[in-house]
Amino acid sequence: MIIQEAEFIQSNTRFDKLPLPSLPEYAFVGRSNVGKSSLINALTAKKGLAKTSGKPGKTITINHFLINKVWYLVDLPGYGYAKRSLTEREKWQKLMYKYLAKRQNLVYTFILVDVRLEPQKNDLELIYWMGENSLPFIIVFTKADKLNQKGVANSEEAYKKKLSPDWEELPLMIVTSSEKVAGIDNILKIIEEGNEQFNAYSSSTNI
Repeated sequence: MIIQEAEFIQSNTRFDKLPLPSLPEYAFVGRSNVGKSSLINALTAKKGLAKTSGKPGKTITINHFLINKVWYLVDLPGYGYAKRSLTEREKWQKLMYKYLAKRQNLVYTFILVDVRLEPQKNDLELIYWMGENSLPFIIVFTKADKLNQKGVANSEEAYKKKLSPDWEELPLMIVTSSEKVAGIDNILKIIEEGNEQFNAYSSSTNI
């Protein structure tokens, strides 16, 4: 897939004000400062499409981007940022979980985790919740350029070891680096296949 056009559509804090669910949608979510905005910019080859910041907790809304006029890329609020008030964090978490569970055109959720860190409680909670609710997701390791190959392999193995006792089939895992534009093609291939499945299903059910 070649991304030729990426257009910001809206920022929202209300589920009932989201765009009509007529196009396939792919959400990107992760802990604050995981490198989500940088990955989105690398994915779309549009520098500055998603606003990057050295300060965690920057994204506080559900942001929709229309890609090639045929699918939505969705930037979800980062979680785990303690300096936001408890009320704010609970509000965002409630909205995020409602979106992930109820958004009918959501094809995949890409859960971003920092490859440099051991499995974090926040990430594992979301991963297990997605699995328990049979929601399709993919684990995306970010910042792979910050480690050597052995370090990256050790991080992958740590997640596999953590999840293996409870999962019949482990989630798909993709290693990425926004800096080196690594792993981007793998994500785009998954999205392209997801679009085909969504459109085939829509046609068969006359959606």
